Amino acid sequence: MAVTKEDPMDSFPSTRADVIVVGGGIGGLSAALALVRQGLRVRVYEAASAFGEVGAGLQLAPNCTRILDRFGLLEEAAALGVLPETMVMKDAVDAGELTRLDLRDVERRYGYPYLVIHRSDLHGILLRACERAGVELLTDARCTWYGNLDGGARVRFADGRADEAGVVIAADGLHSVARELLVQDEPVSSGYVAYRCAVPYEQVAGNDVHDKDVVVYIGPRCHFVQYPLRGARTFNQVAVFESPKALAGEDDWGTPDELDAAFAGTCDQVQKGLPLMWRDRWWRMFDRDPIMSWVTGRIALLGDAAHPPLQYMAQGAIMAIEDGWVLGEHVAAQCAEGGPDVDWDRTLAAYQAVRPEHCRRVVTTARAWGALWHLDGLARLQRNALLRDRDVLDYSFVDWIFGPTALTPEDEPQMFRPIPLDTAVL
Repeated sequence: MAVTKEDPMDSFPSTRADVIVVGGGIGGLSAALALVRQGLRVRVYEAASAFGEVGAGLQLAPNCTRILDRFGLLEEAAALGVLPETMVMKDAVDAGELTRLDLRDVERRYGYPYLVIHRSDLHGILLRACERAGVELLTDARCTWYGNLDGGARVRFADGRADEAGVVIAADGLHSVARELLVQDEPVSSGYVAYRCAVPYEQVAGNDVHDKDVVVYIGPRCHFVQYPLRGARTFNQVAVFESPKALAGEDDWGTPDELDAAFAGTCDQVQKGLPLMWRDRWWRMFDRDPIMSWVTGRIALLGDAAHPPLQYMAQGAIMAIEDGWVLGEHVAAQCAEGGPDVDWDRTLAAYQAVRPEHCRRVVTTARAWGALWHLDGLARLQRNALLRDRDVLDYSFVDWIFGPTALTPEDEPQMFRPIPLDTAVL
């Protein structure tokens, strides 16, 4: 984007930050924390009138809890969340178990636990950490423009404010304004919609639920997830299904009548959970096609602005946290070399070298896993047979994602073996 002359109506802060982060969600706050820990002056702008998150549960695999531990936040997160013992996958039609992960063995293998936590609790942990670390946090700031400057970048907001810094991190979500600097694309609708709820555990105690596990029921064009939250005082459920109205091109899709119809043929355990779902809101599921360039000048995309995935791998928030961690580690490496200032061109080049390919794999694998979960007919039966035959200690499907976060292309795990289904048959 061309650099324009300063608008005399722009109002600038009295002090200049080293880093501007646009977007105060989980990704933006974690990036701010990773960078302020390196001694940088970081300013975060949030479009809403207050910092906060909506939704329900999040699953945090070892590749995330490892980073929370290095931030000094894992103990607090574990206290607010739950460390489940097992992840169990069942057939949504007959409730038969298909496969499982022993999450205690997962912790032994990767060195860090698998944690489930309420989204707002994780956001609050990061927000408080940013406040303690001295991140400047500003609200009511909807960014409408990004531009590069000599040796930095500039942002402008809807109310006429503007700001500039050595680098701008655009963590502005699925509908990112900054992404338009790199590609002219649109979010991709999956045709699926998610309903959620988080209710007191007492409401599900008699429903034959697992109080120490993450359970996923996979069915024809739908799936249902259950797990405890907040020390097992709260129970989280997610119901996801394909919307016939979306496939027909209708604007009003994902409605409660479609929810009921989608799960009509599922097992008793799922049927008992459906009446608890929030029915006044639902989340249509979009991702974007992967892009391999996230950096233009001193502006870099982060989180959903760069790589919004479908949720089947439970890695969306984690990938955003990893993005910020990688940036922070490359700044730290320069500080260790004794340089007086951050070489942002070098830092962003290192970020660009490793993150897009890894996150491309996450986005495309999430799509493939979604297709696998939602098979019907003969293909469903073939899938079930393959999953039941899986060695429960086979980690080849998750080693590349649960392992340590790569800082260079050489660190990135090369092994990636997809589930061996005969796609010609399916």
